[in-house]
Amino acid sequence: MDPVNLIDKLTLFDDHWSPRVIAELNDYQVKLAKLKGDFVWHRHEDTDELFFVMKGELEIEFRDRSVVLGEGELIVVAKNVDHRPHAREECHVLLIEPRGVRNTGDAGGELTAQNDVWV
Repeated sequence: MDPVNLIDKLTLFDDHWSPRVIAELNDYQVKLAKLKGDFVWHRHEDTDELFFVMKGELEIEFRDRSVVLGEGELIVVAKNVDHRPHAREECHVLLIEPRGVRNTGDAGGELTAQNDVWV
C-alpha cells in the first residue's frame, strides 16, 4: 500500500506495445504501456478493456468507425468487439484489465507481450 508514481514508472522501459504491470486490485491489473504505430486487429472475448491516455494521442479503430483519444481521455472497449489501436507518435497509456489477458487477444502474433511483467 505504497504510492506509485506513474511518470517515474514510464521512465523504466522503452518497448512499444508491451504493457507493464504497476498494481493489482482483486483480479485486475493496472498497466502502463508505450504505444507507437499500428497494433493488430483483435478482440477479447471474455472481458472489457480500459484505455486511459496519459500523454499523446491514441486512435482506436473499430470495424465501423474510429475514435481518437487525447490526453486525459479514456475509453472502455467492450468485450468481443474487434478493435485496433494506432498511435502516429509515441503515446503513453494506462490500461485496466483482468490478470492474464493477452494483449493481442484472439489474434496472437509477434506483438504478443509476456504477461505479468512488473515495473
